[in-house]
Amino acid sequence: MLAWLLALCALVLVAAYGWHAWRERQAQAQDQDADQARQIEALLARLDNLRGDLATQSRLIRDASNANRVLRDEVLGLGQRNALLEDNVARLAATTRDSGRSARLDEVELLLVMGAQRLRIAGDIEGARRAYALAAGVLDDLRDPSLINLRQTLAEERALLDRLGPGPRAAIAARLDAIATRMASLPLDPPDATEGGAHAPWWQRALAPLVQIRPSGRHALLTGSERNASEAALQLELTLARAALERGDARAFTSALDRVLAATRRLWPDSPALREVQGQLQALRGEPLQLQEPVLEATLLQLRAARDARR
Repeated sequence: MLAWLLALCALVLVAAYGWHAWRERQAQAQDQDADQARQIEALLARLDNLRGDLATQSRLIRDASNANRVLRDEVLGLGQRNALLEDNVARLAATTRDSGRSARLDEVELLLVMGAQRLRIAGDIEGARRAYALAAGVLDDLRDPSLINLRQTLAEERALLDRLGPGPRAAIAARLDAIATRMASLPLDPPDATEGGAHAPWWQRALAPLVQIRPSGRHALLTGSERNASEAALQLELTLARAALERGDARAFTSALDRVLAATRRLWPDSPALREVQGQLQALRGEPLQLQEPVLEATLLQLRAARDARR
């Protein structure tokens, strides 16, 4: 009985020890489970943080990619814009060169027109020479091989202008000045006044220092204030003749010469010198005031044709 009691006590002790040990293991297991749960929660929280960081990094990467794409597009746009700018600059440079060339050709055309007008309207050969010389200088400054024919034509026209000399108006003006100078030395006494004085009667020779006999009528000479007025009128007619010659008015020039001839008949007695002067005046009446050469416009026409062909 005692043995059973001992066995039962031992069994109770063993059961109590086993229960206590099980309770400890359960407590340890619960503690481990709690630690694992905390660790799992920490891991989950860290995982959530990592997911948030990953989402942020993905967003940043996506934003960076978008920014890179925008920058790439901008770089491509800048490259295209630079190409367009280079093209525009090249076109602008070409346009500037063409504009400068066109402006110089316009200057050449203006000079040629001025020279032709001076030659046609005013008969100013020297002015036409100067205008054509300026046009040749502008053409030489262009240094364009395509203008070689234009330069050659202009050189031929300049040579033709040089062969024309001073022109008819300059020659007539020089002859008119020579006639005016010759008039100042015409004798005021009739040519037979000194020759007949030696054979005159004694009473005419005695009265000659006091009285001078002159013929009367249409060729009577003027004296005193009338002569001064007539000489002033003669100089005025010569001035009018020079003015008419300068502007190329043949009718006014002829009329002025006719009045000069009439004035010579009133101012000087008939003499060989006077007849020579009158003959020279008559010769001037028939002289042409304009050039007989054709108007020089070959270079101008060639220039305009070349410009029309480029348009």
